[in-house]
Amino acid sequence: MNPIWSASHMAVFAKVVELNGFSAAARAYKVPKAAISRAVSALESELGVALLTRTTRRIHLTAAGSQLLGDCQRIVGAVNHVRARAAQLTTERAGPLRVLAEPSLGRILLTPLVPRFLERFPGVMLEIALGAIDDDVQAEHWDVAVRVGAASGAEQLTRELGTPPALLCATPAYLHKHGTPRRPEELDGHSLLLPESAAAAATLLLTQGNRRAEVTVHPKLAVSDPALLQGAVLSGLGIALLPEFLCRQGIATRKLERVLADWQVPEQAPLCAVYPSRLATDERVVGWLDFLSANIVPALAGQ
Repeated sequence: MNPIWSASHMAVFAKVVELNGFSAAARAYKVPKAAISRAVSALESELGVALLTRTTRRIHLTAAGSQLLGDCQRIVGAVNHVRARAAQLTTERAGPLRVLAEPSLGRILLTPLVPRFLERFPGVMLEIALGAIDDDVQAEHWDVAVRVGAASGAEQLTRELGTPPALLCATPAYLHKHGTPRRPEELDGHSLLLPESAAAAATLLLTQGNRRAEVTVHPKLAVSDPALLQGAVLSGLGIALLPEFLCRQGIATRKLERVLADWQVPEQAPLCAVYPSRLATDERVVGWLDFLSANIVPALAGQ
């Protein structure tokens, strides 16, 4: 049995059954009806069983045909999948390198890096969109996504870029009105703004050398979007746990003050570049990933 021809014949057999007729299958493939009939007959000869019985008006699956149809459809599907993957690997996508970034990351971290990337890679056209990124975002709309945390999709790869240091901060007006915590235990008496999913209570672990303080707090606002937390703390709603790069300008201009500056707060989720596995060898994607890997950590540190 020739496996290449068998897969082709299986596809024809499945199409005949799907469209309930040789003529309909011939129209779908745009070939003579006789070619369809020969393909099915060749498959029956290769398998050594009859798959269809023909009448002048209808076709019927034989017992063997009923049992083998599902297997043929799965094989055809697998062959089509291999062909599609091969086409993706051998065909370069035309157009710009499309980057999707979470808004706060794009505005603060990527803004100073983009000119340097374009200077280093003058032949690459860059297209950057800012927007929410989750696992439902379809990969065909972007080449690389810059986000917090790794991707969970089987067809996506992740490159960790660095972990942003975090700190507690609040506006001087809030601290003047409600008092400045001097010990971690005093946080529970304040309005806490945390980068987590909403919950009635949260445990906050702080360290100072060998000292550990595990504090149960009741957040006023708990949300996964750091930009929303940044806006909330600047509005004086409470004490926020935020990546340092989002607080840097506010602290420099004295719109924000650090809280419990001599205590270390929990490590935040890493910043990651996520990209479709089919683009793992794309030169533009590789260049962008290498550039981010070399430059994001200094950007996170304010260098």
